[in-house]
Amino acid sequence: MEKKPFIFGVATSGDNFTDREKETERLLMNFRHGINTILISPRRWGKTSLVQKACRLAQSDKLKIVYIDIFSCRSDKDFYDAFAAAVLKQTSSKLDEWLENIKLFLSRISPKISMGTDPMTDFSISLEMNSESNDVDDILQLPEKIAQKKGWNIVVCIDEFQQIAEFKDSKTFQKRLRSLWQLQKSVSYCLFGSKKHLMNELFEKKSLPFYKFGDAIYLPKIGTSDWVDYICSRFEATGKVISRALAEKICQIVDNHSSYVQQLAWLVWIHTDGTATEQDFEVAYHDIIDQNTPLFEKQTESLTTYQMNFLRAVIDGVHREFTTQEILQKYQLGSSANVSIIKSALVKKELIEVEKRQTVIPDPVMKVWLKRELGM
Repeated sequence: MEKKPFIFGVATSGDNFTDREKETERLLMNFRHGINTILISPRRWGKTSLVQKACRLAQSDKLKIVYIDIFSCRSDKDFYDAFAAAVLKQTSSKLDEWLENIKLFLSRISPKISMGTDPMTDFSISLEMNSESNDVDDILQLPEKIAQKKGWNIVVCIDEFQQIAEFKDSKTFQKRLRSLWQLQKSVSYCLFGSKKHLMNELFEKKSLPFYKFGDAIYLPKIGTSDWVDYICSRFEATGKVISRALAEKICQIVDNHSSYVQQLAWLVWIHTDGTATEQDFEVAYHDIIDQNTPLFEKQTESLTTYQMNFLRAVIDGVHREFTTQEILQKYQLGSSANVSIIKSALVKKELIEVEKRQTVIPDPVMKVWLKRELGM
């Protein structure tokens, strides 16, 4: 099977990963010097790809990386199971080694272990324990104990970290993590996630335990000239041609949004015979809207009339001062108290963002789709 020149919708690597030199360098420095890192950006901007690239570069005899995705964790118990399994699996190369580590460091818990067909990679751990007890401290200390025993440093990378905000009694859980993690000498943490508003809240609210936990990196968009070089080179590598002007148009129309740049470039590439034309671009742009329509329909099908009216106002160019009498009446938003309810519901659904007191729709393709749906 031929390799796709553009990759979207999944984490990318190698030739498909563009730029981010500065951020990669900063992550590597943090990993190598044991500095905790918090990585924040909107979804599908390439966070996971960036962390995975830094992990590959950082891994060495003395520095081990543990990578965990906690998206499916719904409670602290799920978290402890996932954490213990990932730490044991990714710090041992042999089955007997991780069994020995269980005996050494988790003896009080005596976890249940179920094997799959390949016992080295395919096993799961279920910790029969009371999450109130001190046993959980053993689990949270597991990477530190292994690192000390082996003379290593370990970086634990946790994807979709914002999930912990949804756990029952989340604040107590956060306190527990923070109090143990901040004292570890041989382990540092890289915490990142795709729900920007929740990540911001976890790490920026003074009243929450993870406030100022580490070096916060806010991922900027990749610049147009980097994207243009990348798009042109990928076309060239597959025997096709695209002008710099058209490559730039691809970036601008989707506002340099990583996943969409890759998707739109791919669609233009598909329609191009030899040299990409304006018409190839137009057809591809209609394609990208059509391909994302089912997703947008799903995201908006449960919206109230008030919420749709609010989106209509934003698309119309209203970005602040929604509570003036004129705006309330024109867009039928109800009372000014109602506006803040609508706003926080739409932020939660990630359909709007508030940046520098301006309310915007962060998804550039959804914005065009909404315009079309609302007949604007």
